[in-house]
Amino acid sequence: MSKTPKTVFVCEQCGSESPKWLGRCPDCGEWNSFAEERAQENGGAPPSGHRYALAGAGGAATLYADVRVEQHARLTTGIDEFDRVLGGGIVPGSLVLLGGEPGIGKSTLLLQAAASVARSIGPVLYSSGEESEHQIKSRGERLGVGRAPLYLLAETCLERILEEIARIKPSLVIVDSVQTIFSMKFQSAPGSIGQVREAATQLLFTAKGHNVPTFLVGHVTKEGSLAGPKALEHVVDTVLYFEGERHHSHRVVRAVKNRFGAISELGVFEMTSAGLRPIPNPSKMFLAERPTNAPGSAVLCSIEGSRPILVEVQALVSSSTYGTARRTANGIDQQRLPLLLAVLEKRAGLNLIGDDVFVNVAGGMTIDEPASDLGVLAAIASSVRNRVIPPTTAMFGEVGLAGEVRGIAQAPLRIREAAQMGFTRCILPEANIDQDARLPPSRVSRSGAQSRSSPETGTSEGRKGSHDEEDGGCELVGVRTIGEALDVALG
Repeated sequence: MSKTPKTVFVCEQCGSESPKWLGRCPDCGEWNSFAEERAQENGGAPPSGHRYALAGAGGAATLYADVRVEQHARLTTGIDEFDRVLGGGIVPGSLVLLGGEPGIGKSTLLLQAAASVARSIGPVLYSSGEESEHQIKSRGERLGVGRAPLYLLAETCLERILEEIARIKPSLVIVDSVQTIFSMKFQSAPGSIGQVREAATQLLFTAKGHNVPTFLVGHVTKEGSLAGPKALEHVVDTVLYFEGERHHSHRVVRAVKNRFGAISELGVFEMTSAGLRPIPNPSKMFLAERPTNAPGSAVLCSIEGSRPILVEVQALVSSSTYGTARRTANGIDQQRLPLLLAVLEKRAGLNLIGDDVFVNVAGGMTIDEPASDLGVLAAIASSVRNRVIPPTTAMFGEVGLAGEVRGIAQAPLRIREAAQMGFTRCILPEANIDQDARLPPSRVSRSGAQSRSSPETGTSEGRKGSHDEEDGGCELVGVRTIGEALDVALG
């Protein structure tokens, strides 16, 4: 009598297992995330190849002081912006996960990198479960791959891919995508949590055991996060997100996890007919079409990883024709906009309760750091008062609920970027001028250029504590409150 296979229900978000279907996962709280899978039968011995070990390593623990560290040079992809996001190049034996919307350019970028690595280092294996060899080559002809030692494999079976890796011994492996791979150990469909977890784990063991870097392409959900269990992101060494608007030519690759480099590192590309072209100066691109003498426009400096980027934030405030005013944000956190508007009303005296407010970061860039608060509020106030912020003024700072402008990190890097782009004045938190040791004290002087209205006389008086510094022709103006910042920015 045949034994009926045991089934379990697994949460597709966190990997939690249950003997019966549940409407809501008790571990992660996700609704309707349980999928039925066949339980894996546990044999007496673990499957062969399930564990990797470096050469000479045994099963016993090793004393920390006895571990020998070997430094391996990083492999360059031939694409400077891609190397920047990876932390300076590809680390041998690393496992990298690249996710993004369909059609955004993930396969194009990896095919360009694969061709460059194949020409400069050695053979590369490109395995695709979504395209045939002819389709991949037709794209390669457009990208100018040429006669590089690039091996193409249209395969979805994990065991076949591992056999080809052992046979070819490539210098780089690309799997597009991990959701299409299945292992013959499981009877569930490709893309299920068991298949994704097994494919990622076995490819991790292969990458570490053979010291071959491996790239995995991952699908994303409608919310924009990587599909599959969160365990997938924990398994890999690096997680990259490919972002961009369909109506803009530029694309952004952002690192959200990197064991070998800085997180939140950013690489900017332009999509052309010949593939993705790196953009070494994103600030110049984002400010190229900035209008002059237009109210509601402000320039702020954001830090993405180790790179400062100047972007333009635009605001439009108009009278509401409906009963409820609308608040729309594009490029910044939608939940933070009402908070900033409340601070502007309470601390700066601007009445916005009956007005529609629209905020947009020009160029399709997404800014999520608190240092953008000052630029957003200045753009809104400029639109309300119909006064123009000088085009040579840049600003950055975090705004608190009490209306104070708080200090931020890496102020000298932002100032240097603004000066290089031709800005002659920076409005920043006074705390950064007083406390940042990287600003030379001998080059910081007291200034009466900043003014505010005296509550007793109604006249303008210089505030003690203003600073300026001549660094590449850029004057620094420190502010403590949002009211002072608006007085400086709007004159």
